[in-house]
Amino acid sequence: MNIILASNSPRRRDLLQQLGLPFTVRTMSGIDEHFPAGLSHEDTAIYIARAKAEAYRPTLADDELLITADTIVCIDGCVLGKPVDAADASRMLHLLSGRTHEVVTGVTLLTRARRECFAVTTRVTFAPLTDGIIDHYITHYKPFDKAGAYGIQEWIGCVGVARVEGSFYNVIGLPVQRLYAALRHFLPDLV
Repeated sequence: MNIILASNSPRRRDLLQQLGLPFTVRTMSGIDEHFPAGLSHEDTAIYIARAKAEAYRPTLADDELLITADTIVCIDGCVLGKPVDAADASRMLHLLSGRTHEVVTGVTLLTRARRECFAVTTRVTFAPLTDGIIDHYITHYKPFDKAGAYGIQEWIGCVGVARVEGSFYNVIGLPVQRLYAALRHFLPDLV
């Protein structure tokens, strides 16, 4: 099978490369990422990852395996998406400061004959963040393409994250251990 990663995220590309599997990247614009109200956080992430995968279904060849993913940040029952600007990023980071939140990544693996979906949840606790830390991070790292307005692998993760419970890689955007286990269902020759 030829593995296709359907993602614009350089972080997801880097994580998938670490598994040592050959893959190509295929992207498509205009995919609707809205989700119905009332879904659990895990079901929300799976819903979006599945919707992304289904948009690609007509383009898949018989020998292709597509991987899609969507990561959401959840706190107080709310889903934090990507910030629209610096003020929104600041609002999100202030909300996360000194508190524990969940990062949920939904993943879909799709071939023309089969689909498998799963979600992985990681709990992340931030130490209290000062206005200076938040402003410095937003100014220098511009986290506008990241759910919850932060990248744990960046400076804010070093100075602000006090605890991670679960998959660290999930917080970056791809739960590679769980993905590798799922890939074995499609690629039985994997070690």
